[in-house]
Amino acid sequence: MLYLLAELSEVYPSLSALNVFKYITFRTGGAIMTALLFVFLFGPRIIDALRSRQGHGQPIREDGPQSHLLTKKGTPTMGG
Repeated sequence: MLYLLAELSEVYPSLSALNVFKYITFRTGGAIMTALLFVFLFGPRIIDALRSRQGHGQPIREDGPQSHLLTKKGTPTMGG
């Protein structure tokens, strides 16, 4: 779709600023910024939803380090 915007600059020479959509680096930068925006907006809500759906979170072994008992308790896992 962005490439179609760039093709408009050939039809209407006054819109030559739309040529930036032809460059893969510009489109990659736009994709990165869009992904970053989505992560900042929806990331915390998704993590909270996964945490509540999982229940008690990551099981922590009793014979592990004592620091893990408090800090790692309830951490959502990604499976595997």
